[in-house]
Amino acid sequence: MLSIELARRLADTGPEWKPSRGDRFVLTVSGMEEEVFVISDLTIDVHHFTGGDVLGFNGTTEWALDSVEQSKVVWLPREDQLRDALGPHFVGLEQLEGGFVVSLRLTSGEVERCVDIDAERAYARALLRRREDAGEPGA
Repeated sequence: MLSIELARRLADTGPEWKPSRGDRFVLTVSGMEEEVFVISDLTIDVHHFTGGDVLGFNGTTEWALDSVEQSKVVWLPREDQLRDALGPHFVGLEQLEGGFVVSLRLTSGEVERCVDIDAERAYARALLRRREDAGEPGA
């Protein structure tokens, strides 16, 4: 999963986030940065009973945080969203010992490799590099 720092760097350069089901985010509130939230139509709780666990489907959950402004959260794009954002610049993904490499084609036609400890982070680094190569603002 992306680090908050890497997700913030992506947010500073785009793409604009249009929240949808399955998207993950963290709150930029002290003490909440480690809690990853997922946008969903339902809240499903696991209830533990001596006879076994039960999955409870709930429409809402009562708690202190009823809503939060989008500007107060950091989107954690998934691997598929990052790959889609690379578009035709994406060349390939390969696993290495201890990490992953995403290869992308720069505007010069040269292929560059971006390495990190997991696939999502490698994709994020490739997307940042593509934006830098394209001269996009904030890259």
